[in-house]
Amino acid sequence: MRIALVSANREKLPDAVVPLGLLYVLASVESRHDCQLWDICFEPDQCAAVRTRIAEHDPQIIAIGLRNIQSADYSGCSENIAYYRELIRTIRECSRATIVLGGGGLSVMPRELVLDLRPDYAISGEAERAFAELVVALERGGSGLSEIGNLHFFDGDDLVSTPAPSMYQNIDNIPPPDKRYVDNRYYAESGIDSIQTKRGCPLHCDYCTYPLIEGRSIRQRDPVRVLAEMFEALDRRPEICHFFIVDSVFNLPPAHAKAVCREMIRRSWRTPWTCYANPIGFDRELAELMAAAGCAGLEIGSDSGVNAVLDRLKKGFRVDRIRDIRDHCSAAGVPDCHSFILGTQGESMGDVERTLEFCAELDPFAAIIGVWTDDYEALDPELAAARQRFRDQVIEVVARRSTAFSRWIIPSIGINFDARLFRLLRRKGLKGPLWQHINLRPALAPGRSGTIAQGKPASRGGQ
Repeated sequence: MRIALVSANREKLPDAVVPLGLLYVLASVESRHDCQLWDICFEPDQCAAVRTRIAEHDPQIIAIGLRNIQSADYSGCSENIAYYRELIRTIRECSRATIVLGGGGLSVMPRELVLDLRPDYAISGEAERAFAELVVALERGGSGLSEIGNLHFFDGDDLVSTPAPSMYQNIDNIPPPDKRYVDNRYYAESGIDSIQTKRGCPLHCDYCTYPLIEGRSIRQRDPVRVLAEMFEALDRRPEICHFFIVDSVFNLPPAHAKAVCREMIRRSWRTPWTCYANPIGFDRELAELMAAAGCAGLEIGSDSGVNAVLDRLKKGFRVDRIRDIRDHCSAAGVPDCHSFILGTQGESMGDVERTLEFCAELDPFAAIIGVWTDDYEALDPELAAARQRFRDQVIEVVARRSTAFSRWIIPSIGINFDARLFRLLRRKGLKGPLWQHINLRPALAPGRSGTIAQGKPASRGGQ
């Protein structure tokens, strides 16, 4: 069959992110079908670009990746849903192709989004196996749909959602993504490629959707295979000069993180890399191994400087563990960027003030100060209006403190988050996540600061 996989994410602040999930899905079917990747991230008019490609290639299946419900720069969310409505409407107008929707954003609230966006089919969670099975079912006239896990489709007026599969996939057995499909513009400025060493997250953070997207069962990749994929990516795309490990938490379990670092050291890995980290399970040995393996920085989900808020968010750690990971990073010489989410459910203005005080006392290499937005606001105007009133109060408090710390990044009010500055920093040849260069800000752009790290996939309590 002729299949077009559409990377519809259009967020480029602070950097456009390689569509790794869609590349995995493409790899699961390309050996048996005529497949194309339509990456419309850089198109000035995404819908017009899709119209042109439909006219040129006439696909039978169009699979769309919905990466984020909220904007990846944490500035809001409603316009993303409207954009996907328009994209699907455009496809319907000029093609009779079957439309399949998937991705991290879809997996957050699949039934609500399917009812709103009305694709023919949608797949939540891991999609490699389910999409391949769906293509086979469509070739057979639609038989066997009920046996495909996490599939959503309409039976008349009724929305059918099948159960999740009984077992997760062994990710070492999944065909690796082929980086030759990646648009060179992803690498031209940032030089960043994405790599995954495991899937699944065992934590129970109240707001996080990683368990919805990947499940709670951790499936680890063989570190030898991870490094082989990284070296192969460098061979195929020599413009890559930084890797971002996109695991929900690289350092859990610690033994696997250490094994990956030791394999990097054994193979004399030289390309810098960054990852997401958590204060749980992080010790001095791991910090030193990461430094020896070329780690250029950690993005740490600290979230709050108030123990009661951390408990309510079910983070599983207290502020003393945040101090510990800061100390370990400092001792090992690994830059640490801590993200804090202000204004979560039940949080008081006093809690907001105390978190800001804690961040000032912690004095990390960089800090991202976000204001909480619930993804469901995209579909509930009343909830969005109520939450916005509280956010405005939080932002007012943050704004009063914003100029005191040059290494704080506050996207909601444009502090150290500026498209013009991003361009300037890239033109200076700075690669990798730009928060790592925040200490160079005064020399590069007086009066301005650095930038935020790469946006994570959709999260119900995202910043």
